[in-house]
Amino acid sequence: MKLKNLKKKIQRLEKRLREGPKKLAKLKQKLQSGEAAKAAKAKKRSAARARAAEKAHKRFEAKKSGAVKKAKKKLNLSPERRAQLAAAMKARWAAKRAAEANAKTGSSDNQHSASPGPTPQAPENRPDGV
Repeated sequence: MKLKNLKKKIQRLEKRLREGPKKLAKLKQKLQSGEAAKAAKAKKRSAARARAAEKAHKRFEAKKSGAVKKAKKKLNLSPERRAQLAAAMKARWAAKRAAEANAKTGSSDNQHSASPGPTPQAPENRPDGV
């Protein structure tokens, strides 16, 4: 190897050795700042989660205590109208039970009918306003 080339190689190596500690310090500083930023971000997320959990807990406590409960509205019905509605509901329930009974017997006999049974009818003397 020529002396000229050898001198150049030595100079390059010496230069790299001199720059080495600076570069190393610079990279370590970048790593440290990156880790600090990551930790700060995690801390922010944790605080946000804690706030959200606290808010949800407060809402749950408000519902649990009954502070948001609405008063149930009582219907203002005359005794005649109340009796009329009761009769209509009883007829509807009876029709529903009959339809269920027909469906059970029809499925046990493996017979399929086109009409499921009697349909409940609304009372005829119903006032328009109610």
